[in-house]
This record gives sequence, C-alpha cells and structure tokens, in this order.
Amino acid sequence: MSPILAVSAILSALYWAVFCHRGASWPKSLVKTASVLLLAFAAWQAGGAWGLIVALLLCALGDFLLSRDGKAAFMAGVGAFAAGHVAYVVLFASRATADPARLWQMPQNVLVAGLAMLGVVMVAVLWRRAGALRGPVLAYVPVILAMGIAALMLPPDFEAVLVLPAALLFILSDFVLAMEMFVLRADQALRRLAPFIVWPTYWLAQLGFTLAFAPAAA
Repeated sequence: MSPILAVSAILSALYWAVFCHRGASWPKSLVKTASVLLLAFAAWQAGGAWGLIVALLLCALGDFLLSRDGKAAFMAGVGAFAAGHVAYVVLFASRATADPARLWQMPQNVLVAGLAMLGVVMVAVLWRRAGALRGPVLAYVPVILAMGIAALMLPPDFEAVLVLPAALLFILSDFVLAMEMFVLRADQALRRLAPFIVWPTYWLAQLGFTLAFAPAAA
C-alpha cells in the first residue's frame, strides 16, 4: 500500500475506534474528512479518472458537513453526497465498456430488482420517520440507488470486480445510517452499533472506487 493510502487507512481506523460514535468535535471532523481527502489526493497523484477525484472531494465535503451539528450542515452534507453520487454515476456510465443492456441480463437484472425493492422500503420507512427532513432524505434515495445501478453496467473485468462490491457497500452504509438517524431509538443496542457499521462500509467503498479507477494509487 502506498504511504498516502496507508495514512488514510490509519486515520480511518482511528475514526472508527475513537470518533464514529461520539458527538461533533473538530478532531472528529478533521480525522473523518482527511481520511477521504487523502484518497482523492492519492487518486490525483496516480493520474486517476477526474470523475473519481471529483466524487471523492464531494464526499469528503459531505463528511465534514455531516460531522458538524445543525440542520443546515446536515442539509448541505446530504447535498454534497448526492452530488458525489451523481459524479460516480457519470464516471461509471461514461466508461467505454459500460453497457446499459447488461441491466437486463442475469444476474444484473436480479440485483437491479433488489435495489428497486430496497428503494421502495427506504422510501416507505423514511416517509413516516424523517419528519421535516423528509424531502431531501427521500430525494437522496434514488440518487444512491442510481449509483449502484450504474455500477451494474460495467463488465466483469478488474475494474468492475472492485466497483460493484464498493457500490453495494456504499448503499449498505447509507441504509444503516438512515436507520440510525430516523428509525432506531437511542436506547436500542442496534443504534449504538450502527456507527461502527456505517463507517467501515463507507470508507472501504471509497477505497474500492479509488483502486478501481486509479490503480496506480496502490
């Protein structure tokens, strides 16, 4: 592993062990944001795809905003992550090897159906639970699912071997985060466990995208 990715991994592990379950603080924000910013820097240094770099920078901005307190920071963070997912959709769909026809083939069509069902469940649950944040939260659901579907357009080569698992990890992270924020009660054990699931699935997803579209970063 390159020194940059190694430092990113160390910061990610530090965030998981020390900060992910704690309230807002500047050390938390800095460690969280830096762990993804370093992935973007590694991708840039390795000559990775610009779509990847833009997506990582937008997600790093989202990480910083979501680590701060307040509704305004939350709304801005959701917007930054939505833009990051759009950047990933464009990155995946614009590859020369991407083919929308794969979405109708086995096993991609099964995964597309599964993602659609997950979207229906998330919308149904969050419609009742998200309250005043219902609009931006529900608008985010199809964006994250579109990223997963776009990953299914890629062929089963080295690039897609990393991209699809990374996309599914990202969706899992967002799903657990939504459950943590809007569904699970504060006194439930699953609520206390959720941050320890959200962070590693998210960071590993970003690492997978980085290695897929900037393999020299490794």
